[in-house]
Amino acid sequence: MNRKPLTDKSGEVRNLERKDFRSMRSASEVLPPEFVAILPKRKPGERGPQRTPVKKQISLRIDAEVIAQYKASGHGWQTRMNEVLRKAIVKRKGRAA
Repeated sequence: MNRKPLTDKSGEVRNLERKDFRSMRSASEVLPPEFVAILPKRKPGERGPQRTPVKKQISLRIDAEVIAQYKASGHGWQTRMNEVLRKAIVKRKGRAA
């Protein structure tokens, strides 16, 4: 069977289709028994403990042209925008020193 990769060239996970889910197997079928033994035991659909979010959701006004340019760059545009802002912080800290 010729399956499509789950991720694209940039490492982003693609939208999964029904046939992707049908072809998946349980962890106990593909992992060594000693590894399966240490996995958390949960009922189907039960979620584990949630992490505290690392990022904060805010409302921010940005020029429409800037947003359009980032969106035109494709999936993951918000992550790329965050990276540019992070680099600007590092650059500014370097000048202040």
